[in-house]
Amino acid sequence: MSRRNKMIEKIKELMYQPEFIRNIGIVAHIDHGKTTLSDNLLAGAGMISEELAGDARSLDFDEQEAARGITIDAASVSMVHKFKDNDYLINLIDTPGHVDFGGDVTRAMRAVDGAVVVVCAVEGIMPQTETVFRQALKENVRPVLFINKVDRLINELKLDPQELQNRFVKIIAESNKLIKNMAPEDKKDNWKVDVADGSVAFGSAYHNWAINVPIMQRSGLNFKDIIDYCNEDRQKELAQKVPITEVLLGMVVEHLPSPLDSQPYRVPTIWDGDIESEEGQGMIKTSSEGPLAVMVTNVSVDKHAGEIATGRVYGGTMEKGTEIFLVGSHAKARTQQVGVFFGAERVNTDKVPAGNIVAITGAKGAIAGETICNLDKKIKEFEGIEHISEPVVTVAVEAKNTKDLPKLIEVLRQVAKEDPTIRIEINEETGEHLVSGMGELHLEIITYRINEKGVEISTSEPIVVYRETVAGSAGPVEGKSPNKHNRFYIEVEPLEQSVYDAIGENTIKEGRVKGKESANAFMEAGLEKDQARRVWDVYNRSIFLNMTRGIQYLDEVRELLLEGFESALDHGPIANEKVLGLKFKLVDAKLHEDAVHRGPAQVLPSIRKAIFGSIMLAQPALLEPIQKVFISTPQDYMGNATREVQNRRGQIADMEQDGDMVAIESKVPVAEMFGFAGDIRSATEGRCLWSTENAGFERLPNELQKQIIRQIRERKGLSSEPYGPDHYIG
Repeated sequence: MSRRNKMIEKIKELMYQPEFIRNIGIVAHIDHGKTTLSDNLLAGAGMISEELAGDARSLDFDEQEAARGITIDAASVSMVHKFKDNDYLINLIDTPGHVDFGGDVTRAMRAVDGAVVVVCAVEGIMPQTETVFRQALKENVRPVLFINKVDRLINELKLDPQELQNRFVKIIAESNKLIKNMAPEDKKDNWKVDVADGSVAFGSAYHNWAINVPIMQRSGLNFKDIIDYCNEDRQKELAQKVPITEVLLGMVVEHLPSPLDSQPYRVPTIWDGDIESEEGQGMIKTSSEGPLAVMVTNVSVDKHAGEIATGRVYGGTMEKGTEIFLVGSHAKARTQQVGVFFGAERVNTDKVPAGNIVAITGAKGAIAGETICNLDKKIKEFEGIEHISEPVVTVAVEAKNTKDLPKLIEVLRQVAKEDPTIRIEINEETGEHLVSGMGELHLEIITYRINEKGVEISTSEPIVVYRETVAGSAGPVEGKSPNKHNRFYIEVEPLEQSVYDAIGENTIKEGRVKGKESANAFMEAGLEKDQARRVWDVYNRSIFLNMTRGIQYLDEVRELLLEGFESALDHGPIANEKVLGLKFKLVDAKLHEDAVHRGPAQVLPSIRKAIFGSIMLAQPALLEPIQKVFISTPQDYMGNATREVQNRRGQIADMEQDGDMVAIESKVPVAEMFGFAGDIRSATEGRCLWSTENAGFERLPNELQKQIIRQIRERKGLSSEPYGPDHYIG
C-alpha cells in the first residue's frame, strides 16, 4: 500500500478518536510565513518532499495565489503525525494574511479549536497580527506562538544573544497583552503563551528548523548554538537536528485542545440552544452517535463536483447519501459525497464524525454560516459568523455581451456564496450590478473569478462606500400616512459612542428586540435605564425606541414600523447610502381604529417620512470609510513617506524609531488610497513595508460634503441636491 493510501486509512481510523484530533488554523500578518510553515508540516507528514518544503506553497493552489505570491483563500488539509507514541489527526487550515481577505480568517476560526499565530521576528507584532489574535480569541480559539524568520535577525541584522532575547521578550509580551485583553475571562491566564512550557517556538520556516525550551532541553542546543549554525551557513544541518515539523506539531499536540476539550466551552458561546437537550449534550461530548450538527464555514465551487461546503461537525456523523436540513434557509438537500481535504484534492470517506472538518458535496443552497442537521431531528441555528470589517469599496460590473446577462446574475450570486464578505446589488432593469469588497485587491480577485467562470465583464473605476448620519438632533417630526388617518412623531439624535461600539463589538446584537432581556446589555453600554427597556430594534448600528405610553393599536403595527425603519436606514435621504449610528425615538402616535386604514400602504410611507424628515432637520452629514496605514521605512525616507500620507488627507497618529527604521502609524480616507501602493514604493524607492487595517467611518470634512453628495447622487441618477425636510413632512 502506498504511503498516501496508508495515511488515508489512518485518517479514517483517527476520525473516531477525538482525543487524538487537533483542528488548527495557521494565522498571521501578510508575508510572515504561514504558507511556508504549512508546507513544512505537509512535508513532515510525507505529503510533499522535504526539498520542496518552504518553496512549494502547496496550499496556494489557486492560479491567482501562485501569480501574486499571497494566500487568498483559506485552504484545508488533513494529515497524520506521530508524536511520542501516538498518531494524531491534524486538520489544518492555512489562512490569508492580507487585510482584504480577513473574512476567510474569521470563518476558519469557527472550524478550528487552536491557532498557531506566526510572527515575523524582524517585523514583530503587526496590525494584522492583532486582528488575527482578535478573530481567534473572539471565537474561543486558543493560540500558540511561532516566531519565524529568526535567521534574518542573525544573518541580516547581526543581533547578539542578548539582543535576540530582548526582541523575543518584546514579541511575547505584546502577544500576551493581546491575549489578556481579548481572551474569554476564564481563559486569560491559562491561555498566555510561555517560553518555559513550550507554547512559544522560534525558527525559520524557510530553512525548515524550529526550537523551543523542551526541545532545547532534549537536544542540548541553546541560542548561542543557533547563532553559530546560522552564521556558518549550516541551517540544513540544524533542520536535521531540530526539524520544524516535530517542534511545531509537538507544541500543537501538547498545548492546543482536542475537540473533547474544546467543545464543552466553545459550543455554549456559538450555539444558544438548550445545552441540556440531546443535541446540546451530543455537541458538548463530541458524540458521533448524537443528532447531526454541522456549521458551514466556507463554500467553494469545483468544476467537476459543483458546490463544496466545508464545515465543522460539532455533533453526530455526516454521512454520504443522506437527506439533510439547512436550518437557516429552511431547505432540504441530499449529500452526494462527504470526505476530508487533502490540500488541492478531496478524499471521500463516506462518513465524517463529530470533531472533524468535513467537505460536503450536494448541500445545494448552503452558504457560510449555515447550520446543517438531520431532517428528522431539527436543531437551533449556530450563531452567525461576525466579520470584523465591512465592504468599503464598490465597482459597477456589466456583461460585455448582453446575452451573458442572465449568466452574469447567476455567477454573481455564486461568487457571493463563495465569499460572504462581498456585497452584491443586482439591478435587473438597468443591467448594472454593484460589487462591494474590502479593498482594491479584493475586487481585482472577484473580477478575475467572474471572468474565470465564463462571463466577460467590464468594471467601473472603484467607488467608495459612504454612510449617512446626523451631527445634531431634531424632533418631534410628524410623518403622516397617505390617507392622513395615521401619524407618527419621531425624534433623532446621534447614538451614544459607547452603545455604537458595543453593537460593533457584538456585545449588543443587531436585530429586533424581544421582551426586556436585552435591557441590561444596553444599560451596561451606557444607555439610560428608561431607554434601555424601550429598545425595539437594533439595525445598522442604530436603534429604534418606543418612548410612547398607552397608544392604542401600536403593538399591531409594530412589525410594520420596524420594517419601515429598517428600509429607511438602508437608503438614506442625503445620498441613498446606508444610515449609521443614530437613535430614533417614537414619542407619540395617532392610529386609525379600523385595521383596514392602518395597513402596510399607510404605515410604511409615514414612518419613512418621519425618519427622513428628522434626519434632514438634524444637520445631516456623510461619513467616509477610513483605513489605518502602517509604514515601516528607513529614516532617510521618513519625510517622503509622511508627505505621501498627508497629501491624501491623512493624519499621522504616531511615529516610533527603532534603529535606523521609522514606524509611522496614520489614518487615511479610503477614497484617497487608490494608487497608494505604487506611490509609496516610488516615494521610498521600494524600501518601505506597509499595511492597512480598516478603521470604521468618520465624518467627511464639511468643505467636501456638498461636492461628494452631488457626485454620489449624479452617479445614482438622482437629482443633484437632496430633498429638504419639507418634502417629507410638509
